[in-house]
Amino acid sequence: MMSWLRQNAKEAIAALALVVLFAGYMAVHPRGFSTYVVTIWSNQGALLGLAAIAQFFVVLVKGIDLSVGSIIALTNVVASFLLNGSPTSIALGMVAVLAVGVACGLVNGIAVVYGRVQPIVATLATGGIFGGIALLLRPTPGGSIDETMSDALTYAVADVPVSAMILVVVLVALMVFLRRSALGLGLYAVGSSEQSAYMTGLRVNRLKLIAYGSSGFIAALAGIYVSMVTLTGDPNIAPSYTLNSIGAIVLGGVALSGGVGNPIGAVIGALILKTISSLMFFSGLPPLAQPFFEGLILATAIALGALGVFRVRSRLELYR
Repeated sequence: MMSWLRQNAKEAIAALALVVLFAGYMAVHPRGFSTYVVTIWSNQGALLGLAAIAQFFVVLVKGIDLSVGSIIALTNVVASFLLNGSPTSIALGMVAVLAVGVACGLVNGIAVVYGRVQPIVATLATGGIFGGIALLLRPTPGGSIDETMSDALTYAVADVPVSAMILVVVLVALMVFLRRSALGLGLYAVGSSEQSAYMTGLRVNRLKLIAYGSSGFIAALAGIYVSMVTLTGDPNIAPSYTLNSIGAIVLGGVALSGGVGNPIGAVIGALILKTISSLMFFSGLPPLAQPFFEGLILATAIALGALGVFRVRSRLELYR
């Protein structure tokens, strides 16, 4: 047990912080602890949790994705056109939305891997393109989502939020992929040392494309779930998801230098951010002051992550 805690100290500290913050949130909420309150919290946390996982895949291979929010917005808009009608139409619509997300992720990966553009520059540019397409498709929020499916995915079953079940299923699948498959271990190897990964025979470019494609796939899942929660398509949701996804992974112990962390930590970080936001809303803090404190927390988290990158670079300079 102690060995596991030492190996996962950052995630354990983040989980403890989440428990404390959640207890405080339940204490100040007018309704207290109830299935309704926990379900709303879980739904909101799941949205950012999926965005954080999408960001995690790119950061894992030493990248950064400033287009995550735009991919979520674009897939949310596409979903608002397709996720209605017969069960067959909805199923095909979901496949199409996921395909859009993967395509966006691969565009990012191709720009970085074969275009040799820095990830922050490439994804800043593609994010603008994806966001522009979303605005062209739906200039104002609107669309139609199947309400029966929305209810099934956003309510609770036996007092357990369905969104929490979805997150658990996604996390289990991803942990098995990352820890038990050659591709998953290869992603960690590329993030830890790209040169060493290349020297051992790994196909580095292919692995990077898989990371970016996986990021797009998870971002599309987030876009679909935004549609389920809001019952609409909104092209203006991108900025909050992009910045918060970066803050979430840092809070969850994922290193911006690559090769360290896991999606569980990313989700914990996302839940921390959402809980802090909800806690401030119900704590009596003036509404105009809330964005300031949320931004301060987010900036602090990203700054701490950046300090970790600088430490790694300093060590490399020392050994050099």
